[in-house]
Amino acid sequence: MTALAIDRDLCTLCGTCVGVCPVDALAIKGDKLEVNENCTLCGTCVGVCPVNALSIPEEAAKESAFSGRGILVYAERGDGGITSATFELIGKAAELSATLGTPVSALLLGHGAAHLASELFAYGADRVYLSEDPQFADYRTEVCGETALAIVEKFKPEAVLLSATVEGRDLGSFLASRLNTGLTADCTELAIDPETRNLLQTRPAFGGNIMATILCAKNRPQMATVRPKVFAMPERRERTGEIVTCEPVRIPHPRTEVLEYIPFEGGVDISEAEVIVSGGQGLRKAENFALLRELAEVLGGTIGASRSAVDAGWVAHERQVGQTGKTVRPVIYVACGISGAIQHLAGMNQSDIIIAINTDPEAPIMKVANYAVVGDLSIVVPELTRQLKELLKGR
Repeated sequence: MTALAIDRDLCTLCGTCVGVCPVDALAIKGDKLEVNENCTLCGTCVGVCPVNALSIPEEAAKESAFSGRGILVYAERGDGGITSATFELIGKAAELSATLGTPVSALLLGHGAAHLASELFAYGADRVYLSEDPQFADYRTEVCGETALAIVEKFKPEAVLLSATVEGRDLGSFLASRLNTGLTADCTELAIDPETRNLLQTRPAFGGNIMATILCAKNRPQMATVRPKVFAMPERRERTGEIVTCEPVRIPHPRTEVLEYIPFEGGVDISEAEVIVSGGQGLRKAENFALLRELAEVLGGTIGASRSAVDAGWVAHERQVGQTGKTVRPVIYVACGISGAIQHLAGMNQSDIIIAINTDPEAPIMKVANYAVVGDLSIVVPELTRQLKELLKGR
């Protein structure tokens, strides 16, 4: 790789670049600044040099388009295709990459999965690193992790994004530990600092009482997991990209073997619902959820709940909306008797239309609602249900 250019006449040996280098590639030795083989040409030092003594040669910029630069999204597979959460991440990565001036890449592991690359391109990926092998038919930490690690080490992306699913969290922690870098879990927002190229990773902290923005300034790649539905699904467009075939790292004797896959039956995934009617502590007792179920049935939706309602044992945890439950993005979200703690808002504030029913006009949920109804839900909900039945009769 072409080296970082240092103008010895301009350099004052101030050490600013040394302090910001995320890979410890710069050091002052004697009377000159030196760059070692760790340099990924990320450009962080170029942006902070007070005398403009550092630069990336034009040929190096071309050479390093995918070496030490850019964002990599792990393409998670499910039900024979790519998960919608992966496409959401690719859409966000495209936004971030516009600030970085770099392309978006995706990492696809599978067996007979090459045809899925076209979908990754359609949703915004510029390049797909594809590794195919029968061992990737089912996800296993060791088997998939070693190949993913080899690809990340070879192409050196600035950031790696994964879905905050069971698989994404598992692979993310494996990669972060092996790469000796940081991993921010369950992010609700991502942004780029254009001066330092740091990924600004925001997530609720201290029980959801504050929103913390976390940086990984000294290590690369920067890594984050993001819950499904946090970001909007990008528009699908017919476009093409480059497929880079990568050799799998074969594990002769894996420590785990998938004997059988048994899908979970009888549960509900509220993150996929178009209409959700949620209840909170304001319902006072479990029996009052019957009012919400009737309204949800009329609207063709499902039931959700706040953490307090779940903790009280009124509904199952699988219906909890919020930071410690599911992140949802329905067309209509009806919040009944929910105050709107920051943990709950983090899980539903991207809904298209929010309707809040609460006796407290100052409740936080009322501030984010498109329609706020001040009243007793035991009166408002049955009347709303009755009128909707009349309106929808015969349709």
